[in-house]
Amino acid sequence: PMARTVRDAAILLGALTGVDPRDPATIASEGKSSTDYTKFLDPNGLGGARLGVARKFFGFHSDVDKLMEDAIGEMKRRGAEVIDPVEIPTEKDYGENELTVLLYEFKTDLNAYLQSLGPKAPVKSLAEIIEFNEKHGEKEMPYFGQELFIKAEAKGSLASREYLDALEKNHRLLREQGIDAAINQHRLDAILAPTGGPAWLTDLINGDHFLGGSSGPAAVAGYPNITVPAGTVRGLPVGISFFGRAWSEPTLIKVAYAYEQTTRFRRPPKFLPSVEL
Repeated sequence: PMARTVRDAAILLGALTGVDPRDPATIASEGKSSTDYTKFLDPNGLGGARLGVARKFFGFHSDVDKLMEDAIGEMKRRGAEVIDPVEIPTEKDYGENELTVLLYEFKTDLNAYLQSLGPKAPVKSLAEIIEFNEKHGEKEMPYFGQELFIKAEAKGSLASREYLDALEKNHRLLREQGIDAAINQHRLDAILAPTGGPAWLTDLINGDHFLGGSSGPAAVAGYPNITVPAGTVRGLPVGISFFGRAWSEPTLIKVAYAYEQTTRFRRPPKFLPSVEL
C-alpha cells in the first residue's frame, strides 16, 4: 500500500492480505500473513535490530548519501546494530529477465482487469488501448510513445516457457542466492538503502532523469520492501528503504515505524506555482 505513515500502511496491509482465488500467487500467503499489522508498530523497534547497509545503492547523489549517513547514525543511537557494508551477491545477474516477467504479467493482469469491468467498458484489452492511442496519438502521446505497451502485447500467456524460465531465474538469483544469502550470512533482520535519487524536474524532451534506486532486488524476488521519509533535497522528499526475506513484513514495519517516529521527516505535500532551484 501507499500511505502517509507507517501506521497507515500497516492498517492498509492488514486489509489487503489474504488468499484471493483470482490470484494464484496469494496461495503461498495462507497462514503467513496477518489481518492486523498495527500490533507490530513499536517505537523502540530499532533496539537490537541487525541492519545491513547495501552500499551498492549509494553514490548516485551526494546529498542523498549524506541523508543516509545521518539515518544510519540515528539508528545506531537508537540501539540498532549496523553491519556495513552488506552485498547482495546476485543483485545485477538477472539482466533482462526482470523486464521479461514484467511484460508478461502486465499484459495478463491488465487484460484480466479490463475484462472484469463488464460490457460497458470502453476498452477490454491492452491491444485496444494501443489501438486507441494510435488513433489519438497527438492527444494521448504528444511527447512519448507506447513502446512498453507494444512489447507487452507481443508476449504470450503465463504458461509460456520464456516467462516461466525468466521467473525461475529471477527468484533463484534474488531469493536464495540473493537477499536470503545476504541475510543469512550476516544474521540480519533487514537490509537498508536509499530508496532512490532526488526527485527531478519533468523533462518532456529527454525524459526522466533517473539516477538510481534500490527497489529492484525485493521487487524481482517478490519480497517485502518499505520506504519512509529520510529528509529532503531542495525541498523534495528522499526516502530510505528497508527490505528483507519473505514474510518479514512484521519486522520491517517495526523497524520502519521506529525510525519514522524517531526522525519525523514527513512534511505534508504542497503545490508550488513554479519550481524552486
